[in-house]
Amino acid sequence: MNTYTVKEVVTRRDLRRFIKFPDELYKGCGCYVPPLHSGQEHELMHSASLEYCTRKMWLAEDGGGKVAGRICAIINPRYNERYGTRRVRFGWFDLVNDIEVARLLLGAAEAWAKENGMDEIHGPLQYTTMGRQGMLVDGFDKVAPFSCLYNYPYYVDLVESLGFVKECDWVQYRMPAGQGVDEKMKSIASRMMDRYKIHAADFDVLKKDRRYFRKFFRAYNDAFDGHVYNFVPFTDAEIEEEIGNILGMLDRRLCCVLMDENDDVAAFGIAMVSLSEAMKKARGSLFPFGWYHVLKARKDYRNIDLLLNGAAPKWQKTGISSVFHGIMAEQFKACGSVWAIANPQIETNTAVNVWERYSSELWLRRRCWIKKID
Repeated sequence: MNTYTVKEVVTRRDLRRFIKFPDELYKGCGCYVPPLHSGQEHELMHSASLEYCTRKMWLAEDGGGKVAGRICAIINPRYNERYGTRRVRFGWFDLVNDIEVARLLLGAAEAWAKENGMDEIHGPLQYTTMGRQGMLVDGFDKVAPFSCLYNYPYYVDLVESLGFVKECDWVQYRMPAGQGVDEKMKSIASRMMDRYKIHAADFDVLKKDRRYFRKFFRAYNDAFDGHVYNFVPFTDAEIEEEIGNILGMLDRRLCCVLMDENDDVAAFGIAMVSLSEAMKKARGSLFPFGWYHVLKARKDYRNIDLLLNGAAPKWQKTGISSVFHGIMAEQFKACGSVWAIANPQIETNTAVNVWERYSSELWLRRRCWIKKID
């Protein structure tokens, strides 16, 4: 029987071990998509969310000093104030199949949380809804989008054994990319565009002016605030950071931003080519050859990931989704796209019902777990 110890991550060496541990854990697993090591370091050490969040990281080691697990605990005071809770989040949670490792890691997070007045723990979550979140509970044989988590099936058994229960589930659907919208939807879209003077923005123009992307993220805040479970609006610093993260990756052939007659964002749909296979080949680094695989993947439109879609509050439940869905479907056809995977959506959000209008299948399910801290 292995004897394990847990240690806080405080040195650069431990941070590197923390970041690279999944590379060894998932070695040989064809469904795991490794995130970039540099991106992980930025998120853990320099994220704009750390202006208000506090966090600690731990490693679990076996008797020989080999890493057996990792965890990051996060206290998000804006979330707790907004929802009247005292919760700590856990994320970056990976481990070998051993209940003692799970007990040590989650126990360390709970003890720190208790010291700081928290009474519940939930996750896997990161700082905001833009982070990787939700433990996979169905779809272990499928390759997830690059922006999503993957984990082995035994993770579920371990957290359940330690008293965690379901807080919420996110679901993701896969569908033929270029199937388009039916004639009824096309008719609704045409009438809406004429009546309300809605138009699709020139995406190349948008990319050259950050002011439009600030409008986009403010519309994103408004669209999700009060409508998406556990959502906390982005700060200005987080908006600037997200603009920097995604701006260079966006392709006008896969995106649609609708503007109203006042040139305000009415609705949006953002998609990207799938980078999952490229990231598997890159193995966590763009150098020396990872960049080649990413650049090559950006020219392959067969598989796409639907990252974000929504509407400003005044346009919700008006049928405006028929407008940007129709535009994007035609774009996908022109690109020769075959399959599209939707972003994770809370199963209780009525917006998830939009996929029932199309030929689609439930592809992945992931879960947020919660537990009272003793």
